[in-house]
Amino acid sequence: MDLIIVESPTKARTLSRFLGREYAIEATMGHIKDLPKSQLGIDLGDDFKPDYQVVAKRQETINKIKSAAKKSKLVYLATDPDREGEAIAEHVYEVLSDNGKSSITRENLKRIVFHEITKGAVEEAIKNPRKVDKNLVEAQVARRVLDRLVGYKLSPLLWKKVRRGLSAGRVQSVAVRLIVEKEKEILSFKAVEYWEIFCNVKTQQLKGKNEEFSVQLAKIGEKKAEVKDAKTAKEIVSDLEKSDYKVYNVTYREVIKRPYPPFTTSTLAQAGARIFGWSAKKTMSVAQALYEEGLITYHRTDSLNISAVALNAAREFINKEFGPSYLPEKVREYKTQSKVAQEAHEAIRPTDVWVRHEDKVNLGNKKFISDAKTLYKLIWNRFIATQMKDSIYDETRIDVIASRTKSNERKMNNYLLRATGQVMKFDGWRKVIPATYEEAPQLPKVEKDAALDLVKVNSEQKFTQPPARFNEASLIKTLEKLGIGRPSTYAPIISTIQVRQYVEKEEGKFFPTPVGMAVNDFLIGNFPDVFEYSFTAGMEDDLDKIANGEREWQEMMKKFYRPFEKKIKTVDKKSKRVEIETEKLGKNCPKCKKGELVIRIGRFGKFVSCSRFPDCDYKEKYLEKINMKCPTCKKGEIIVKTTRTGRKFYGCSRYPECDFASWQNPKLTGKKPEKSETDKTVLEKV
Repeated sequence: MDLIIVESPTKARTLSRFLGREYAIEATMGHIKDLPKSQLGIDLGDDFKPDYQVVAKRQETINKIKSAAKKSKLVYLATDPDREGEAIAEHVYEVLSDNGKSSITRENLKRIVFHEITKGAVEEAIKNPRKVDKNLVEAQVARRVLDRLVGYKLSPLLWKKVRRGLSAGRVQSVAVRLIVEKEKEILSFKAVEYWEIFCNVKTQQLKGKNEEFSVQLAKIGEKKAEVKDAKTAKEIVSDLEKSDYKVYNVTYREVIKRPYPPFTTSTLAQAGARIFGWSAKKTMSVAQALYEEGLITYHRTDSLNISAVALNAAREFINKEFGPSYLPEKVREYKTQSKVAQEAHEAIRPTDVWVRHEDKVNLGNKKFISDAKTLYKLIWNRFIATQMKDSIYDETRIDVIASRTKSNERKMNNYLLRATGQVMKFDGWRKVIPATYEEAPQLPKVEKDAALDLVKVNSEQKFTQPPARFNEASLIKTLEKLGIGRPSTYAPIISTIQVRQYVEKEEGKFFPTPVGMAVNDFLIGNFPDVFEYSFTAGMEDDLDKIANGEREWQEMMKKFYRPFEKKIKTVDKKSKRVEIETEKLGKNCPKCKKGELVIRIGRFGKFVSCSRFPDCDYKEKYLEKINMKCPTCKKGEIIVKTTRTGRKFYGCSRYPECDFASWQNPKLTGKKPEKSETDKTVLEKV
């Protein structure tokens, strides 16, 4: 009998469904070795050797794996096809070989990699085993050591210069910087007034009926229309109300819209946030459940590559289900834009295109069943659409001239007004992904120089808007564009900065907290190079080079750490303490009578304390209200609470007598929100 070792019990169960009795399958339950929690665990000499130790709670699992290995001829390491999986495979070998004392050697221990948990993929992997990739292992070691050095060296400095209990992360701090700088842009933004002017016009008895449509002011004379005040808008409206209208030009063109590329980790997380309002962490958790059940390919990838077998299956499905008119002559291929490391092989797609309907998605993990069906359908639709024909539209643009012809009127400029409309004439890939937005309106058929009648002139005052705050989708998109983070890190980055309470999420938008602002100002002010966007992206490139065998990780670490160590010492001696801006409540401290009560943010959320802390240790719980009665019991107040992981939610102040809870602010909906499956889990997380 041979032994196959994977990470999770779910993955093991899926493999056991189609592998015969000649294979035993065991799960590591994640990492079995890691750096120690209570100390640095890194030799700061020239080699930066990490002190990986067996994870205490995995000892029983290790014993079970050792026992199974002794009974096996061959041991296959089938951990995930990325750097983390490669490192786990190496650690499994280390514990099985027991520093050479065991009979298990690299000759009878094989590494196998597959990107989908299907019978064909696994059998092919078993036929083509390889050795553990030392380059990928070293890339994971380099990232772990790098992050440990930054965290362990900066965190004590933050305790001393900002506040006790704080911590810094190499990539997380850069994500916080993005959010802080966006907030500063918003705070400094000054709105500028502008006006939009539209005219409703109608044809003159075209085909026995009047057809009305709207045109927007585009040009005044030969210049682009820029109306910046009410006085100018009023003058233009007056002119337009006295003008004659005729069609100046009509243009027709065919518009072709190509399908979106298949999903990568980044675009899937963005779609989950944009379409379902899911966090990146949730999207990745549901995707992992689908992967481990063998329904989709590996969900941590930045590649747009699709295997030839999958492409042919998609084309066969399209031809049979939708007909040859929906099938392009050639296979559609997509070029990967991001810098692909060795572990990126295929985009995210269904393993079997014939499993079309979400009703066929059955998971052993009942927790994800509803969400899994939803996400599977999204992935299936996106993949099939990639191999369908373009959608085609007929677009019409009508330019209208407004001018006066009466000689006794004062001279005025000609006004050019414009309308654009589209009509779909072939849906193509939109057959499986219907448009969720309104298409441009269909316009009537008119001819050049045709006279038009004015129905009404409308003017609307508007103001330029500040930059939009980041949401999960836009933050991930920006991180990817800057080259910061990799497929396996997007979700942990966003979760970590919320757990540490450096940022808060309100109605899907990220706001920096006073603590986040203070930490950011300290780090950027004293370590501008370390937390520079281009520097962080360069470090990611170096890690990719290590994974590709193009760079030594110790040399990279030495180049980074020696200057960083000196900078730490300088900042420790010369930098000033940063004060965290606090919200004052306008009341004196009831304990010392000298300080003022302020709102602070701690590990478990907001609390009230004395402004003289730590000289005065007065502290009390803070209830953040939204000035709304509970829609369920009608007695309690809706207050803002946080889960154990730091996520904000809304609940009744009378809990546990009243169990109302919601992730969304009920005041903004104006009614009692429907309780979704997601909302029902809120109280379980408190």
